[in-house]
Amino acid sequence: MGTRFKMGKVYPASYKALDSLDQLIASSSVGDWYQQLIKIRASQINGCAYCVNMHTQDALKLGIDARKINLITVWREADTIFTEEEQLVIRMTEELTLIHQHGLSDSVYEKALALFGEEKTAQIIMVIITINAWTRIGVGLRMQPQL
Repeated sequence: MGTRFKMGKVYPASYKALDSLDQLIASSSVGDWYQQLIKIRASQINGCAYCVNMHTQDALKLGIDARKINLITVWREADTIFTEEEQLVIRMTEELTLIHQHGLSDSVYEKALALFGEEKTAQIIMVIITINAWTRIGVGLRMQPQL
């Protein structure tokens, strides 16, 4: 099958609503790097080449070293590269993206509350939820990365 429709053109109200949520979380207390880290990891898990490409480029624009970005997918083996907070954010992203496996574990949830507090933990969860929605559009409609 060739090119699929563009959600923003076919169902613009829904696209605008999701974009509004994206704008809301962009202004949250979750820093830009953590937001890109979440978006890259969820996009990798969901196999969304469009989103991986976009958020990798966004992370590079923030000045994040390309070598660190390249190691996100193998972060467990590169644990000295990622801070405790970054590792927790990635772990939360993986557990919520793969929610069908066991959900957000008590240990990760409790560690997030201890490290980030309730409000920031809620914001991180919303960043994860939102990118998962976007990747489902990207994968479902076979969106292609722009080079």
